[in-house]
Amino acid sequence: MHDLSRLRALAIVAHIDHGKSTLADRILELTGAVDAREMREQYLDSMELERERGITIKAQNVRVRWRDHLLHLVDTPGHVDFGYEVSRSLAACEGVVLLVDASQGIEAQTLANCFLALEHDLEIVAALNKIDLPAADPDRAAEEIENVLGIAAEDILRISAKTGEGVPELLDAVIERIPPPEGDADAPLQALIFDSYYDQYRGVVSSVRVQQGRLDSGARLLFMQAGTTHDAEEIGVRTPVPTPVASLGPGEVGYLIAGVKDVGEARVGETITTAARPAGEALAGYQDPKPMVFCGLFPVEGDEFEDLRDALEKLRLNDASFTYQPETSGALGFGFRCGFLGLLHMEIVRERLEREWDLSLIATAPSVEYRVRTTAGDVVEVDNPSDMPHASEIDTVEEPWLTVTILSPTEYTGTLMELCQDRRGEQQKLEYLSPERIELVYRVPLAEVVVDFFDQLKSRTKGYASLDYEPAGYAPSDLVRVDILLNGVPVDAFSTIVHRSKAQEYGRRMTEKLRELIPRQLFDVPIQAAIGGRIIARETVKAKRKDVLAKCYGGDITRKRKLLERQKEGKKRMKSIGRVEVPQEAFISALRLDE
Repeated sequence: MHDLSRLRALAIVAHIDHGKSTLADRILELTGAVDAREMREQYLDSMELERERGITIKAQNVRVRWRDHLLHLVDTPGHVDFGYEVSRSLAACEGVVLLVDASQGIEAQTLANCFLALEHDLEIVAALNKIDLPAADPDRAAEEIENVLGIAAEDILRISAKTGEGVPELLDAVIERIPPPEGDADAPLQALIFDSYYDQYRGVVSSVRVQQGRLDSGARLLFMQAGTTHDAEEIGVRTPVPTPVASLGPGEVGYLIAGVKDVGEARVGETITTAARPAGEALAGYQDPKPMVFCGLFPVEGDEFEDLRDALEKLRLNDASFTYQPETSGALGFGFRCGFLGLLHMEIVRERLEREWDLSLIATAPSVEYRVRTTAGDVVEVDNPSDMPHASEIDTVEEPWLTVTILSPTEYTGTLMELCQDRRGEQQKLEYLSPERIELVYRVPLAEVVVDFFDQLKSRTKGYASLDYEPAGYAPSDLVRVDILLNGVPVDAFSTIVHRSKAQEYGRRMTEKLRELIPRQLFDVPIQAAIGGRIIARETVKAKRKDVLAKCYGGDITRKRKLLERQKEGKKRMKSIGRVEVPQEAFISALRLDE
């Protein structure tokens, strides 16, 4: 048991690339938690994908000692798609270190994470990072923080996470300003699971934060929401090496292995208490995040369907923010309809499935969830274009909108406004944060942001603009479903829902693309794009023709004509029963249309 007044729990939050993981590295070195020989950059980013892309995807926790205090440190992701990871980490903390890049100033995610911390009533210690850069302008950045976030400029620390300058002072400020946890060691146990992953040898390993009471090794535990009991096989802390301990007291963060084999039982947000003396009520868990982007995931080999199901189940334990349910497609067979928080999230989940479980997958084009009001007066939620009711039954279609906040240097204002207007955006606000920085707020349909909005934003502003978004409800729009027909038969994998003004362009692009991808058959294959029964675009894959006249040299024209007529008959018969063979590659490349 530790003296509560000597405990501090904090998370490091900041915009992408403002130095969170590098600061965590310096703290690990300074406190002697990691041996100098074993030190590597971004020490806490353990997933192969994180190291490759240089971004943090999962929040990681570690416990270090500094001047006879124990610090529980959480390194969080900065990318907007993983905001959910950040909010979960904050529930296990009393304060945050808010980093701001001294050369870039405040970015969109800085604001979002700061407000998240204020919502959780956490103490904020602000620090300007990267003061060793030649481009750093700490005074200007400090003034900006004071104006926008209301944190007094003289309270802002100046550090360089790369060289380590100012980090000891930062740790002292953490101990001074962040309050110790509150909790009663003699009360019934209440501990919150804020993360878990599946280890194939040990079952489920959960990260827990004890709020009240104490968690002892070997105790019989009750999982309150699942209603199951397990024995605590091992309790420990990460220093960053997992180290078993006898018990965890109030305010402490550690890990728990309780021989849980069924991944559904140790869900994130679960409250653990002792079976002998259970707590009166469960802790407030987390609200489940709502998926914004949907796509179908199908195994390339049909017999990998079961493997895909197992993989999704185990991954969901580690990342509770995506959803999945089985679906079938005429073109692609059996698979799952999955929901994600954003495009990067979708890409990461797909890559993790392919890598960690060795699957090869096809993903259909991303779509969002629409609400369709039918003429009969029912409201149907549609996240898969092929579930869209027939045009004659639809009264109105509503689509989800976002409030998008863009922070950018002022010289890009024009091109950014043009981008938002192209995407059917409506301007809400335009404000100068300083003479050279601007804040733009737009309402934009989610479907327009999903495709390549972020890439466009970055390329139009040479990478200087930053983006944050939050849902802004549903609003009716003039939306239609475009179907692609091969030889008169619709192919469900290619259906999509677009705004009527863009339907023609989508149909034309898709038919042209497919004409190049589909191999020639022995008969003409019409490729058509249609809205309901109206064809809006068409291309034809010309037939290849066998030379039936090769063996006729000279001779009578009627004989040649007879052979050609017979060939024509055969083609006609073939066409009426013919199925167009579409190779797997054609699906994969056509679904990458927007790239």
